[in-house]
Amino acid sequence: MVFSTIIFLCAFLPITIIGYYLMPGRGKNIFLLLLSLLFYAWGEPTYVFVMLFSILCNYTFGMILSGCKENRRKLWVTVAILTNLGVLGVFKYTGFVVTTLSGVLPGLLRIPEIALPIGISFYTFQGLSYCIDVYRDKSIVQKNPINLALYISMFPQLIAGPIVRYTDIKDELSNRKHSAELFAAGAERFIIGLSKKAMLANTMGALADQIMGSNVQYLSAPVAWLGAIAYTLQIYFDFSGYSDMAIGLGKIFGFRFPENFDYPYISKSVREFWRRWHISLSSWFRDYLYIPMGGNRKGNVYVNLFVVFLATGLWHGAAWGFVLWGLWHGFFMIAERLIVKHVPTKDEMKSTSSNTRAIKVRNVLVSIAGRLYTMMVVIVGWVLFKLVDLHATWDYLKVMFGITRNEFVAYSPLYYLDGRTVLLLLCAILSCIPWKRPKNGFAVMIIRRLVLLVLLALCFMFIITSTYNPFIYFRF
Repeated sequence: MVFSTIIFLCAFLPITIIGYYLMPGRGKNIFLLLLSLLFYAWGEPTYVFVMLFSILCNYTFGMILSGCKENRRKLWVTVAILTNLGVLGVFKYTGFVVTTLSGVLPGLLRIPEIALPIGISFYTFQGLSYCIDVYRDKSIVQKNPINLALYISMFPQLIAGPIVRYTDIKDELSNRKHSAELFAAGAERFIIGLSKKAMLANTMGALADQIMGSNVQYLSAPVAWLGAIAYTLQIYFDFSGYSDMAIGLGKIFGFRFPENFDYPYISKSVREFWRRWHISLSSWFRDYLYIPMGGNRKGNVYVNLFVVFLATGLWHGAAWGFVLWGLWHGFFMIAERLIVKHVPTKDEMKSTSSNTRAIKVRNVLVSIAGRLYTMMVVIVGWVLFKLVDLHATWDYLKVMFGITRNEFVAYSPLYYLDGRTVLLLLCAILSCIPWKRPKNGFAVMIIRRLVLLVLLALCFMFIITSTYNPFIYFRF
């Protein structure tokens, strides 16, 4: 079940909210857990048992880690990590490994058909973080199986994050407060996320599919760039919109989930981009992989970064295209770290020059250049992420950068840009930039609520009249 569907908006969500608030104190968690399992089973009736197995394992490991002797704890946390990664590996990477080996040993291996359970990457990482956190501080163990099951399976963040750590909501699982103000803030955030998804992401996605799914031999460079930019906007609004909806729903039920996006497309470096993009994932890899490997202090920091971005690529998908996408970003992270050592700081510049105006002009130019460079890296990376196939990506990039100039071009960019698409394209671009909010006041609040109601009505119109409603992160 997807948030941006009529069945969810008009049936599942209202029933869940009404039932939740009618339940007495302890019954709220049980009710929300049952509805979360129903939400997952709606699209994955068989694989709900995989998630239940994950919950059972992590609950058991948590109890063992909190009660076993100190000399046994490292063994058990290793078992917990291997079990979680083993389940993820079987369902997500078996086909990839066998396909790769069959390329080396043709005809000897049969490629298995294993469906990927929705959201397995997200709830596996939540289970992993819980076990590791209990290992680090056994006092935080959750002894109530209902609460732990709810933490892992809670439907707002179950299938696409943000990746919520147990320590973020452990208190709220047993004692959380509800208020009209928090409910209203959650509803507002949900509508904003739904608008991103239903209006911007879906429109940009249809445009991207139309261009990037066509024969590259008939594309011109401007059309290829249009397709790449459309996908760049689609994946941002698709994923950040879902995160907004998840955070909003969390507030409605009394939970405060972490932020997942912070206007990543205004970044002036790839390092900054990863501080703003999918924050819950990048911080997860930082705390549970990068720092334990040594981070900036121990070992080779460049090897550590290489491993982290290799893992980031693999987490997103079981294909060499995703691996190279991760390494593409890792390469620029490493390059920036090497270059920044030789770039003077602002204080050093001020000490060597008294021309304040010249320094300001230089800073502006560096800022503009940094943003252009970062967006170039990101857009090229998204082409690889979208097409996955390495040959298809290379052919598309050659057209984008004028290396290949097709003699016959089927359509010009204007063919793809009707009035509605142009309007939403401009809205999408402008929505990538943080705008200063007006000061809070009664009039501002009324206008804001009216705008949100209009957006909600428009979302229903878009959802009802369109058959195009994909969700990119379902395959992760």
